Amino acid sequence: MQRNIIDPQNAVCPVPGGTRMASKRRKEKDMTKIGKLWVLLSVLVLVAAACGSDDSAGTSTSQAPTPSTSEAPDDSASESPTTEAPAEPPTTEEPPDPTTIRYFTFSASPDYLGELDSMIAAFEAENPDVTVEVETAPFDDYFTVLQTQIAGGDAPDAFELNFENFVSFASKGALADLGPLTGADAGFDAGAYYQRAFDAFAVGGTQYALPESYSTVMLFYNKDLFDQAGVDYPTDDWTWADERAAAETIAVLGDGVWGAFAGVQFWEFYKAAAQNGCSFFGDDGSVTVNEAGCVEALQFMIDYVNDGIQPTAAEMGGVSDGDMFINGELGMITTGIWMFSAFEANTFEWDIVVEPGNTEGGSHFFANGVAVSAASDRQEAAYRWLRFFTSSDEAARIRVAASWELPTLTDPTLYDAYLAVEPPANREAVLASLENVVVPPVIERQAEMQDALNGLIERALGGEMTVQEALDQAKADIENLLN
Repeated sequence: MQRNIIDPQNAVCPVPGGTRMASKRRKEKDMTKIGKLWVLLSVLVLVAAACGSDDSAGTSTSQAPTPSTSEAPDDSASESPTTEAPAEPPTTEEPPDPTTIRYFTFSASPDYLGELDSMIAAFEAENPDVTVEVETAPFDDYFTVLQTQIAGGDAPDAFELNFENFVSFASKGALADLGPLTGADAGFDAGAYYQRAFDAFAVGGTQYALPESYSTVMLFYNKDLFDQAGVDYPTDDWTWADERAAAETIAVLGDGVWGAFAGVQFWEFYKAAAQNGCSFFGDDGSVTVNEAGCVEALQFMIDYVNDGIQPTAAEMGGVSDGDMFINGELGMITTGIWMFSAFEANTFEWDIVVEPGNTEGGSHFFANGVAVSAASDRQEAAYRWLRFFTSSDEAARIRVAASWELPTLTDPTLYDAYLAVEPPANREAVLASLENVVVPPVIERQAEMQDALNGLIERALGGEMTVQEALDQAKADIENLLN
């Protein structure tokens, strides 16, 4: 198994492992066959000599024998014993060399390369005709390197994409249509994946990638502060109104305690908008970020700060929201499941629920998918690796045991080890969140859109403009980026 770490300043061209050894083995086998042929020829020469010689003693082998004319020859004496040529040993053809595919990843490096190696070993044991070569690059460089490889005609056969970049690569024709590959695979079952996760990696009804893993955001809560405030613990059917009422009650416990915290920025805003039935774009592609549902969602977020339920940046004094939760200063925090380990040592009891929605549910879906290069001449082999990587029990259990995000698979038994760990006690909520995932709004000029929205949200939060004014401007800015 070969692994290449790609330096964006000096790209590495992979050399399939084992080529020289395979060549040496082939040469040794060829020499063995030649030796056997020389032995066989020698035997045949001796047999021919024996057939042409006289049995009489003293006859020279260099002179032809002269038969007697006065006496009929003894047939029995003149016949040479027949010697059959030894049977040639059966030939065995060498199996063809395995097909080598290149797999490019960012999420495995540096913490999960051992787990990835274990997955590849299991795959290659089931598929001895395929060898997987791993290439890695740091996340900050990864997509620049990938674009350079594709433009230079040196794209890896299979590669990893986060959702935000998936749409861009699919629109550029860099990804193979997986439909013919899944259609020819009798063992493929789209139902093995959570439907919303699977559909997220399709564009216009064409499946361009398989969902690999996901992470999400939950509502975390401090049970001690809820008990002090006399408020019932959150449930998975809470709404915005329930959350706000609990946060208001906890916020009045005393100085240094706030009811809740959720970032007031792009990533929280598009999700809150979806929870209120609004999206950035209509079905026809029109920009709808300034419609009533989106305005109401952003206003709801900003009111938490303006009404003293959530601390301002000045009140936080440079302390992160996660540390404030650890310090017992927040009744609730909206953050990712990657914070489980950071909160394990909390001196108070805590748990999680699915984030409340308003008119409908909606949970973050920070997802990675894996795709086959449209330019690869090894698409079938690359697809087989990706199907194993994303849907096999072996790969899923390795991923779950390592907490390398979570697989997007529906089989609940795959999560047994994950669900058995506490805290939090309500880990089932993590899986329940997949029922209402919200994917980020994505355009070609994604970073510019995010920066524009964050700047406008900051101005609305600071009172420089109303929420409606900010989102009217956001609509104009996004339309300019699209055009």
